[in-house]
Amino acid sequence: MKRFALLFVILALCTQVSAQDPDVSSSKNETGDNPIIGAEFIFTSAPFDSCHASTIAQAKDGSLVAAWFGGSSEGADDVAIWTSRKDAQSGEWTPPVVAGNSDNEDEPCWNPVLFQPSDGPLLLFYKQGRKIAQWQGVLLISDDCGKTWKDRRVLPEHFIGPVKNKPVELSDGTILCPTSTEHDGWRVHFEFIPALDKTWSRTDAINNGKEFGAIQPSILFHNDGRLQALCRNKDGNGKLLETWSDDGGRTWSKLAPTPLPNPCSGTDAVTLKDGRQLLVYNHTNRTTGNRSILNVAISDDGVSWNAICVLENSPGEYSYPSVIQTQDGLVHIVYTWKRERIKHVTLDPSNCLGAAIIDGVWPDSVK
Repeated sequence: MKRFALLFVILALCTQVSAQDPDVSSSKNETGDNPIIGAEFIFTSAPFDSCHASTIAQAKDGSLVAAWFGGSSEGADDVAIWTSRKDAQSGEWTPPVVAGNSDNEDEPCWNPVLFQPSDGPLLLFYKQGRKIAQWQGVLLISDDCGKTWKDRRVLPEHFIGPVKNKPVELSDGTILCPTSTEHDGWRVHFEFIPALDKTWSRTDAINNGKEFGAIQPSILFHNDGRLQALCRNKDGNGKLLETWSDDGGRTWSKLAPTPLPNPCSGTDAVTLKDGRQLLVYNHTNRTTGNRSILNVAISDDGVSWNAICVLENSPGEYSYPSVIQTQDGLVHIVYTWKRERIKHVTLDPSNCLGAAIIDGVWPDSVK
């Protein structure tokens, strides 16, 4: 029995080591400090061939919860929404389990988004439908911090919930969802949820999809009360787009390019407790779909940005990040790793100083 017990321990240790990324210490900013304090795969084997579009939230018990879509390939009939939890006590990710499916067996699921409001259960939004233009929004609720999911509901007509990036909670408790559609050009709008069982509302599209094609916004808070949204740009050789709101998200300024490149790939951003804005994105101006480098930048004002670190820079796809700051002040990022795994990286924002990004050029001092 002792021999089997020892073998079990060795296998467990080997599995843990294989899940850790060997390049944790490879990225440093110009101060010499490494903002990356942890990196791991949420799983190293799974009952699906392909995965994408991960999301992360911290539940009320302190545990981390991640979700993504997985199946034989993006858009295939067998694509479902999968979840895993990293227990606050054990520090281990649970094996992936299916949390949500489509109403119809021949329709895939897409783009889950987790969100923990200050009051109420953990929420899991996702989309179902054969084509993006036919998406229906779906919502699941968890009363046990992501262990189980219930109360499946299809969202009201013309509402899909947050399309990729997390909602934010306004001062009155209203949940503001950044979202977009692609059936009439790439157009951004915003949805308001005053409470789960009350009437939802939404803005009109803030762009016509012609001058700028934009989707998948993320929302940032500024000290002067304004909101800023950063959006993916359809132009593969373009820039990350931005828009601003002075009235809590009811109306928004005209979309405009930022200095930062965007190769038609999803991004995510979060306002830190100290008021700084942290952005995770693919910093490349190369051809559409080039997602082989994944970067982190930070800003005091959402306009001028400093390079913090490079999460990935090698052949393969590293994309669709999701980022949050947890109760302990650390920053957690999950993203697609070669469409094979979901990777989780932890940053210490006290080491996030970096070097200035000038004219959209990533500084050589930050690798």
